Amino acid sequence: MSDTVSLIIVLAPALIVAIVFHEVAHGLVASWLGDPTAREQKRLSLNPLRHVDPVGTLLVPGMLALASGPIFGWAKPVPVVKRRLRNPRYGMMAVAAAGPATNFVLAALGAIALGLLAPALAPDGADGPGLVTQGLFYFILINIFLGMFNLLPIPPFDGSHIVEGLLPRRYVHLYERLRPFGMLLFMGLVLLTWFAPGLGVLESTIGPPVDWALRQYLSLAEAVSG
Repeated sequence: MSDTVSLIIVLAPALIVAIVFHEVAHGLVASWLGDPTAREQKRLSLNPLRHVDPVGTLLVPGMLALASGPIFGWAKPVPVVKRRLRNPRYGMMAVAAAGPATNFVLAALGAIALGLLAPALAPDGADGPGLVTQGLFYFILINIFLGMFNLLPIPPFDGSHIVEGLLPRRYVHLYERLRPFGMLLFMGLVLLTWFAPGLGVLESTIGPPVDWALRQYLSLAEAVSG
């Protein structure tokens, strides 16, 4: 039980920070590009209570952690009205990209903090990583995973808005037909990951880029630590 409690203590703050900053980034960029909806609804706050979804931010990640599954979750989406953007097509691409980009920046900051703190927190002869060091590692991993996961071109993930903006206009309406089925695809992905881990759905999709990015961030931490 103590290991479970320690894991929750480590994961919960990392996941909340990653998700809240992700959502606020969407709203800030939308506001800069002409859509004040998020600001009007007071969703540009870093107060987690304005963004936390009890199921997606707490229940699902907690159950996945207890089941030793991949940790991911979601928050209440920051409202963005595409038609209010000054350039709806490319503005929506920028808004969508802002969330994952923020997660990658947070991962870099976490790696720098890990490099600076790890030598002091885990001196020679220590049995293993302390809670802070472990927390920073998971903070890096969660931000990488959240950023990569949201770049999947499955509606309503951020990657779908980026793909939609890059498509020739004559094909956009065909791609938009996938939107009603996006959540079904997402739930299918979750169910396959949960009930059929042997298929390696995540491992064969975003697993390789997540592993590659994690190695780069840990190399950054190692470089900072000297």
